[in-house]
Amino acid sequence: MLKTMLPGLRGIAIAAGALFVLSSYYPAFAKLAETSSMIINFNGPADKNNIPKPWHLKLQKGRADIGIIPDDHENILHIQCRDSSFAIERDFPIVPDDFPYLTWTWKAVQLPPSGDLRKRGHNDQALQLLVAFENRKIISYVWDSNAPEGTISDESLGWPINLAIKVIVVKSGTADTGKWVMQSRHAYDDYKNLFHEEPPRIKGIRIQANTQYTKESSEGYIRSIVFSRGPGKGN
Repeated sequence: MLKTMLPGLRGIAIAAGALFVLSSYYPAFAKLAETSSMIINFNGPADKNNIPKPWHLKLQKGRADIGIIPDDHENILHIQCRDSSFAIERDFPIVPDDFPYLTWTWKAVQLPPSGDLRKRGHNDQALQLLVAFENRKIISYVWDSNAPEGTISDESLGWPINLAIKVIVVKSGTADTGKWVMQSRHAYDDYKNLFHEEPPRIKGIRIQANTQYTKESSEGYIRSIVFSRGPGKGN
């Protein structure tokens, strides 16, 4: 487990190996061939840190302010971050060519005003969704305060950590703050375009927030995350 933050990584390095030191046992999904989507939610019982199982808290700096809000058939994750860096993560083994589409809905209430992944010392975001693959490669989808949508950043870590990390800005700016925004990505194609190879099995998911560089504040929400065989409509 990493105990220090490496510059410019927005907290991706918070215990970065954790998503890759998961059990080698993969649970069998009953009747997987008949399933059109796989849903990752926050409906499990909360632990002492108010984190729904089987999610786990990874705190790098400051205080993790995480809440769960019941809403009809699902729980909503609420994240507030003040001069801090933290994440929650869980294992979720899945074959991306079986479920290539990734869909989620999030809402930013407050973005760190000077956050910008293009600038050293300003690389903070209110909302980040990371997909970890079993070959130590990661795609991070972020809502950035200033970097334009479509911006791609390479934030890989060399020896001795050896993680290949690609960051994509999928939402930018404050125009839609306070609104639920659905994001849909073809994660299979994203991996091929970023790493120029066929993707292996997905190993886990992380949701992250950090404002430790700008010393500012952020707040956001995220609903269930869905992997599906066809274009999704969220959950």
